[in-house]
Amino acid sequence: MDFLPVTKEEMLKRGWEQPDFVYVCGDAYVDHPSFGAAIITRILESRGYKVCMLPQPDWKSAKDFMRFGKPRLAFLVSGGNIDSMVNHYSVAKKKRNKDLYSPNGESGHRPDRATIVYCQRIREAYGKDTAILIGGIEASLRRLSHYDYWDNKVRRSILLDSQADILMYGMGEHQITELAEALDSGIEAKDITFVRGTVYKTKTLENIYDEYIELPSFEESSRDKKVYAEGFLKQYENTDAVTAKILVEPYGDCYVVQNKPALPLTQEEFDFSYGLPYMRTYHPMYKDKGGIPAIEEVRFSIISNRGCFGNCNFCALAFHQGRIIQARSHESILEEAEKITKDSGFKGYIHDVGGPTANFRQPACKKQLKEGACRNKQCLFPEPCKNLRVDHSDYTALLRKLRKIPKVKKVFVRSGIRYDYLIYDKDETFFNELCKYHISGQLKVAPEHVVPRVLEKMGKPSRQVYDRFTKKFYDINRRIGKEQFLVPYLMSSHPGSDLKAAVELAEYLRDIGHTPEQVQDFYPTPGTLSTCMFYTEMDPRTMERVYVPKTPHEKAMQRALMQYRLPRNYDLVHEALIKAGRTDLIGFDGKCLIRPRRIENRKADKPVKKKKIRNIHSRKR
Repeated sequence: MDFLPVTKEEMLKRGWEQPDFVYVCGDAYVDHPSFGAAIITRILESRGYKVCMLPQPDWKSAKDFMRFGKPRLAFLVSGGNIDSMVNHYSVAKKKRNKDLYSPNGESGHRPDRATIVYCQRIREAYGKDTAILIGGIEASLRRLSHYDYWDNKVRRSILLDSQADILMYGMGEHQITELAEALDSGIEAKDITFVRGTVYKTKTLENIYDEYIELPSFEESSRDKKVYAEGFLKQYENTDAVTAKILVEPYGDCYVVQNKPALPLTQEEFDFSYGLPYMRTYHPMYKDKGGIPAIEEVRFSIISNRGCFGNCNFCALAFHQGRIIQARSHESILEEAEKITKDSGFKGYIHDVGGPTANFRQPACKKQLKEGACRNKQCLFPEPCKNLRVDHSDYTALLRKLRKIPKVKKVFVRSGIRYDYLIYDKDETFFNELCKYHISGQLKVAPEHVVPRVLEKMGKPSRQVYDRFTKKFYDINRRIGKEQFLVPYLMSSHPGSDLKAAVELAEYLRDIGHTPEQVQDFYPTPGTLSTCMFYTEMDPRTMERVYVPKTPHEKAMQRALMQYRLPRNYDLVHEALIKAGRTDLIGFDGKCLIRPRRIENRKADKPVKKKKIRNIHSRKR
């Protein structure tokens, strides 16, 4: 077992004259199943293909892209584990000075819009006479026309801008296997139009194999926000593998066609993907460069599931992974845990066992696998669906088995716990064991907000549900004799949140005595319902107007209100309270957020005579 070749010399040592695939990635090379590049390349390797890795190539010229020569079948291109624009810029569009997926956390090792730039360099090197397949989160969420926050406009499908032949969306195991087999059989990339979970371009619609929905043209969507919202809703409603239709988007002289999503992995397929011979760390070439910080978060963690039926409006998970939960078997997870215990750096602590939502281990209801996820319904919002299966018994049993493994001192649950799903469980066994065994002082949960009109736009449950969860959490901890705390994640400036809503959130923080250490502004990333609201200022489901805080100053005020106790935020909070008509919260009462401005008075500032002070003191005595 070894890393895949990263130089031509390593390739030749294996006796390869030419690779079948060259995987170009915006991240440094980490061979761990938490990194999409590792899974795709190991899948290909397991099927006998020769794969070379080209991590973070020098994109300023085409030379580095010729390192291995032209691959026999195709270049595979990914921007990395995170969209390159999100990786590079904060929500305030300021350049980040850290990149956790690069050596020593340094920024500058990948370009903006990495997928597009890499493909352009490959075309410069080899022209049109080589196949390019793109995938990963950057390609997946930009597969059709999409609002781009950084350009503040609607951009074309990344398939067109990158000049790639095929786009894979979703997690990719099924797609890459079928595409590799098709290419290996002699089919040209431009003729592969039949693989689920892929997007391709075409001049004609005559070869579409099934019923399809035609979206508004790119020209219409980019010109009219209402049309864009209507088109996005069709995309949003067609992400389920069972119910989705083929989508067709016209672009002047061609069409971009999105095939139906790939089918969810079976448990056997999921186990296979995560049981491949990963090195579970970064390539040795980074050892003297400070390593790759991103591995530290996942080195001793285990992914147990995929998908999320929570389907929050600001999250792109449903757009990328889908709403149907896929879970690994206990045997597969325990085998990985055993491998972790043999790592020389293991101290006895498994940092996490989870996924997008840790406590989802089965589909939301029995009909999802046969009939698909409901198009116009969310499983947990605004109330839990009557068909929802609330059951933590499998997860509880898994965690019990992990706790019994020799050398394991503690198993933590740190990935998102869906607290509403947990509080709906009438069996409190998991909740009790979570508090007793799987928390280290603090449990992070995400109510996101407390104001009903904002929660409705977020797709999050009411404050009352969170209050029920909070009470139960502290009741259990008192009963078991532990002092543990909840740390709520909250979001400012989400569509629907005006200054009055932000003030109500500040009042809530006052009442619970909590000042967040960090505050997250809503970040309009591609592929979410909330981003569509941000851009169009309407809810695409109802076409009703939505208030959207857009100016940097208003965002700063909303953010400051969440940290109103910090002296540096005083002026912003003062201004926000006046604008919101809440001057009742400026004063000395215990319910007030800030005190009035100090009135400057020169006379009062004069020093008091010493004699006067002695007299005052004498009266006190």
